[in-house]
Amino acid sequence: MSANTPPPLSVDTDRLLADLQALSAIGAYKSGVHRPTFSPEDLLARAWFAERLAEAGLKPEIDGIGNVIGRALSPRALLVGSHLESQPHAGRLDGPLGLLYGLAAARALRAAGLAPALDVAAWADEEGWFGQFLGSRSFLGEVTDAEIDAARQRSDGTPLRSALAAAGYAGRPRAALPPERYLGYAEAHIEQGDRLESERRRIGVVTAIVGMRNFIITAEGVQNHAGTTRMEIRKDAGLALCKLCVAIDRAFPAATGPGSVWTTGRMRFKPGEPSVIPGHAEMHFQFRDTDPALLDRMAERLAALIAEANDAGPCRLALAPRSTTAPAAMDAGMQQAFAAAAEALAPGAWMRMPSAAGHDAQNFARRMPAAMLFVPSIGGISHHWAEDTSEADIVLGARVFAAGIHRILATS
Repeated sequence: MSANTPPPLSVDTDRLLADLQALSAIGAYKSGVHRPTFSPEDLLARAWFAERLAEAGLKPEIDGIGNVIGRALSPRALLVGSHLESQPHAGRLDGPLGLLYGLAAARALRAAGLAPALDVAAWADEEGWFGQFLGSRSFLGEVTDAEIDAARQRSDGTPLRSALAAAGYAGRPRAALPPERYLGYAEAHIEQGDRLESERRRIGVVTAIVGMRNFIITAEGVQNHAGTTRMEIRKDAGLALCKLCVAIDRAFPAATGPGSVWTTGRMRFKPGEPSVIPGHAEMHFQFRDTDPALLDRMAERLAALIAEANDAGPCRLALAPRSTTAPAAMDAGMQQAFAAAAEALAPGAWMRMPSAAGHDAQNFARRMPAAMLFVPSIGGISHHWAEDTSEADIVLGARVFAAGIHRILATS
């Protein structure tokens, strides 16, 4: 062991696995969970997590946006975070695993007789039931009262203000980033893809998080009878968007890079009846990459394809930006700490890699050094109740994460 290498921490992995089992029982659905933000199950999970933070020697609070934050007594600390809520009928590991890793690291530091200079936070609504990264952005001072007033639950339209009141959070102050407190931000997560598994690696040290651009594309045609309207005079808005999807898939490969992805996640036809030609259609389209120049190029190509479709007719298409997140590079020094921990505990079984999914870490990377650690997802499955990671990889990830945290604290 070199002079710069801190002594190993002993992570209580039995307690980690027991905590995971207990948390997974809250809102259980098949082998996964269903915990929409501020649902009864989500509120129960937040209260459960606050109790675990207190047991780990941290001072917990739940703020006015639903963030659950456990603070160490030290004046300077490393911030660890992730989220508790889930996508609909989705996996039990997406978010909670990183929080349990933070708890395990805090416990290990305390067991070693070290002051756990670690704050652990469950950020509200990372999964976007009411908005985009509401909890972490609120902590960073980027969410206005007007945004909260306007926010609605995406599936049933419940106002965010009403949900906060029903949860008992209304009137509480929203926690804010303390000046000069944090050494950096660290987050552990399942990969949510199959790259680690396909390359036979057990740990991923994240280099950058993708940026994402979301759009709503509409088509205006003419609603008419599906049986009596001749094909040559139809203005079928649904068909216009379907043709655009095909054009995108043909044109985008020439404008993108090896890590670029794009998706039409939702398409709706109006009136949406079997015997009616759609007069209006709408699709939600997004693309992702870690390179801002490639994101710009994709946006330009998308606009050009819509212009070409309008020139060809017969329907009129319109493009409206919906939301944008910028790519975020992870801190080189923190990456190296996790890489060294991975090599010590899993020699040759780790790799550096980008994150193809968005995470709260990308928000913190704008304000402080940030890093992420991945463990494999079996079959690359996520956002589905079948999402899973082997117990051996869960345990290894906890040990590597705690060792990386220890290295960062020891050199700060």
